[in-house]
Amino acid sequence: MSQIFDVKGQIVPVTLIEAGPCYVLQKKTKEKPRTSPAASGTVRGKDGYEAIQIGFKKLKESKVKKTQKQKSYRHIKEFKGDIDISKYNIGDKIDVSIFKEGDTLKISGISKGKGFAGVVKRWGFAGQSSSHGVKHEHRTIGSIGSRFPQRVIKGRRMPGRMGTERVTVKNLKIAKVDAENNLLVVRGAVPGRKGTLLEIRG
Repeated sequence: MSQIFDVKGQIVPVTLIEAGPCYVLQKKTKEKPRTSPAASGTVRGKDGYEAIQIGFKKLKESKVKKTQKQKSYRHIKEFKGDIDISKYNIGDKIDVSIFKEGDTLKISGISKGKGFAGVVKRWGFAGQSSSHGVKHEHRTIGSIGSRFPQRVIKGRRMPGRMGTERVTVKNLKIAKVDAENNLLVVRGAVPGRKGTLLEIRG
């Protein structure tokens, strides 16, 4: 993260994101089902859905294994759903030029891992009181249920590993676009640590 000054001279916290360039590697189309003349039933198309597959950060030829002929990129991601695949062709370049200052983004990524955490940090429990008989037990979980059903119910909030989850932050505004260096300057914070792979949607 960093900070910039706006027109009024106020400090704005921003995150610098290296966005692209990405390249379209594959287009998946929803083929119409066709009836097989040899037997009853329906033979489905190869894909059965519409999507585009893009690659980010091309690898050196020496880094590509023989079994990875089609995977010469470090990161390969498939996008489907509300995308008009007719706008894209194999080999097309997607970079920050598709965005402009003031646009609103939805950014997803893997959050920072925080290791094993107790219920006070992980779930915001208040902990136990400081009255008699609570020596060294202030941050423990306490009772986890009644006599029935004599087991721990699924979903019970307990101590465990915290973080390393997919997090989506919506309504992040673009403060600046640097097309020359493929940089997006976004107001506020985004999920993950430095070097985390992000999914950016307009």
